[in-house]
Amino acid sequence: MEILSWSVFLVAVPAVIFAGVSKGGFGSGAAFASASILALVIPPGAALGLMLPLLMLIDVTSLRAYWRRWDWQAGRVLLLGAVPGTLAGAAFYAAASPDAIRLLIGIVSVSFVAWQVARSRGWIRFAEWRPGRTTGTVAGVVVGFTSFVSHAGGPAAAVYLLGRGLSKTAYQATTVLVFWAVNLLKSLFYAGMDIFSTETLLLAAALAPFALLGTWIGIRAHTRVSERLFFGVTYTLLTLTGIRLIWVALT
Repeated sequence: MEILSWSVFLVAVPAVIFAGVSKGGFGSGAAFASASILALVIPPGAALGLMLPLLMLIDVTSLRAYWRRWDWQAGRVLLLGAVPGTLAGAAFYAAASPDAIRLLIGIVSVSFVAWQVARSRGWIRFAEWRPGRTTGTVAGVVVGFTSFVSHAGGPAAAVYLLGRGLSKTAYQATTVLVFWAVNLLKSLFYAGMDIFSTETLLLAAALAPFALLGTWIGIRAHTRVSERLFFGVTYTLLTLTGIRLIWVALT
């Protein structure tokens, strides 16, 4: 399917709005669903290249709303680990086939839902566990790697930040800060590895207003919309999308 087509645009609009809502108001963890959805209709590398400029735009827009409300100590630990994680992600991407990328995105999508379900049912508890610097650094490595190859660094960040007992707003602000920095680093590698293309950049420019709209909605929904409702819809989308990507990659 051609990237610059109305069919791709119509799929991309709700996906981009969703990314803005997720990153702007619900901790960034599920924003990678947008790349997963796009990977169903365009090559996974193109989906990653299309989404990164939009995610960076959402980051900058969200950053002001949560300025200095983050936990800098926790964010710094994640960022220190994210640098080598990003390097590892770039090395994997350079060696992997498109189907390997699809498979990884699909596995991450389904695993994210499984992890969230386990946490919500009490199978995974944070109240009795406070992760230290080593755990945070390892989580940062996973953040950098998964963010590079699937824009899915949120789950690893959540394990560390939620384990530290951050408030809802401090958690949101810290993820905004961390992923603003990680995405800035990724953009240098994406440019050098030709993950960006003229077509993806043109489409990203056309989708920018929808990214801003989603961010605006997300920031206002942060204290007004039930997380249970938002993530219920998200988990359904991720499960279906992840299974489909795994099936396509393996067949």
